[in-house]
Amino acid sequence: MIYLDNAATSFPKPVRVINAVYNTARCFGANPGRGGHRLSVRAGEYVFDCREKLAEHFGCESERVAFTNNCTAALNTAIKGVLKQGDHVVISSLEHNSVLRPVHKLAEQGVITYSVAKVNPLDDNETLKSFAFNVRENTRAMIVTHVSNVFGTVLPIDKLSAFCKARGILFILDGAQSAGSHVINIEKQGIGILCIPGHKGLLGPMGTGAVLFGNSVEIEELTQGGTGSHSLSENQPTVYPDRLESGTVNMPGIAGLCEGIKAVECFGGEKTVLQKESELIRVLKEDLSVITSVNAYTEMQGGKTTNVLAFNLADLHSEMVSSLLDKEGIAVRAGYHCSYLAHKNYGTSEKGCVRVSTGIFNSKKDIKNLVFSLNKIAKSKKLC
Repeated sequence: MIYLDNAATSFPKPVRVINAVYNTARCFGANPGRGGHRLSVRAGEYVFDCREKLAEHFGCESERVAFTNNCTAALNTAIKGVLKQGDHVVISSLEHNSVLRPVHKLAEQGVITYSVAKVNPLDDNETLKSFAFNVRENTRAMIVTHVSNVFGTVLPIDKLSAFCKARGILFILDGAQSAGSHVINIEKQGIGILCIPGHKGLLGPMGTGAVLFGNSVEIEELTQGGTGSHSLSENQPTVYPDRLESGTVNMPGIAGLCEGIKAVECFGGEKTVLQKESELIRVLKEDLSVITSVNAYTEMQGGKTTNVLAFNLADLHSEMVSSLLDKEGIAVRAGYHCSYLAHKNYGTSEKGCVRVSTGIFNSKKDIKNLVFSLNKIAKSKKLC
């Protein structure tokens, strides 16, 4: 199987990640921070090492790294943990449902209001103007995806974060499609809160993620419970990360995530990873351009480097195309990608689109095989 669905989760995983998950579960799968015996201490050391690695990698203090089950949980923690009654937020027209739904839910409950700023993929200044236009006196936060999970559009996060900093607005970044392939530094880029998955660009196991935040940010916890600390108090600890980590963390997954980050570094870091993955997308763009029945949404990337490309094949529904490619031994993602706003923004709500997302283990041969199969399908359907 040729795997081109890395925006959903990276695959295959590096051997060092697999070994870390296996070894922790087999050799010292005790509960970290819940005991003084050597197995619990060793498990705690693995969690601490990953926390330190994430803090170093993304530019924040280690106590300001809280583990979650995924990026959705991290975004919910950020959104519901900082917004208060009467707040207003601005989100982009490319947001994933992991941003739209919790924001919309709070609005339905009468807690907040929100506005959607239209992204212009060809003009960052127009995008900035759209965000600025939607800001109100009570705007508390701006919540922005770094890279569209559907079309690969890269948003001008440095301009947006600088705008927010000048006006005292909290900048929350959804790094679901950028962590591990784009350089991100919380302190240097003025990011208030960064939400990431561990299982995509960082090459870790599924069931891992984190919310990372600056020293001036306070986040209310969504759950209360055991933290392994302050056990004689009726109240949830106020110190981080304990405040945001009730219950047992995914220690085998976290150990695997730590190795995933190291793997990214061994591959040369984000710049090298993105260069390789985006080069494959460039090749794909060129090859698709000669198939007249293919409509590739390459302009939606705005000419910026990305590892995602969306397309449709004539008037065929995207899910049919995906199914036909699956029979050819090629895995891609079709449909609506849990991103109602993005499809609404670009007029693809009727049949969705087919998404190709490259990873560090893909090759030009994979791309050539994809194009060959698309040509084969087009001919069989008499589309060319």
